[in-house]
Amino acid sequence: MSVRVVIPARYGSSRLPGKPLVEIAGKPLVCHVCERGLESRAEEVWLATDDERIAAAVEDMPVRVALTSGVHASGTDRIAEVAARENWEDEDIVVNLQGDEPLMPADAIDAVAASLQANPEAEMATLAVRLYEAELFADPHVVKLVTDTNGDALYFSRAPIPRPREADRELPAEALRHVGLYAYRVAALARLAAEPPCAMEREEGLEQLRALWLGMRIRVEVADEIPMTSVDTAKDIARTERWLDGQTPET
Repeated sequence: MSVRVVIPARYGSSRLPGKPLVEIAGKPLVCHVCERGLESRAEEVWLATDDERIAAAVEDMPVRVALTSGVHASGTDRIAEVAARENWEDEDIVVNLQGDEPLMPADAIDAVAASLQANPEAEMATLAVRLYEAELFADPHVVKLVTDTNGDALYFSRAPIPRPREADRELPAEALRHVGLYAYRVAALARLAAEPPCAMEREEGLEQLRALWLGMRIRVEVADEIPMTSVDTAKDIARTERWLDGQTPET
């Protein structure tokens, strides 16, 4: 089965307009993300965008570019358009590398793809890291998840899960933070894009809950450590530049 990385990138952003073209350490954000994809073992790296300016930014890079519709509600829908247009096989694997993740390690990209290769019963795979800070466990901007004994996702939530019954316990030992990196089989990707949002997805604002609602198995790989710096604000730009310079975000 083929493995491809697809990077969805749109020009519009409520918090950081033109985000894919924002300069970070001397080059557009989208170029950094493409570099992470190219460092992986994927056979191809694609950029799926609705904007010619974003496409032009990577014209000197060895990535395939697909100009997609401007009406997609999510990156998943944008990637599904590319997969359908290119007639990729149902069992092929597509890794959704989000266009605002310039620090995602190539090892993480390879890990989610390898997880699907090793688990033929799963339709999707994603990553998590251990949570050690009670403040992050309570933060609704931090997505948490729980898994079953096989390592498949049971639920994702912005709420603290699993929530301890004891009032003096702020953080359970098994607390996990979700990392927004996904691998899909092409057939699962098409099914997701064809279904409307479900009720719990709308309540939580988490698209991956649609897959669970549909009965899909999402394999979760627990990574040792992943830089948690996506680029959403001007402050994130400075933090990302520190990471790229070999510093920690706090320095």
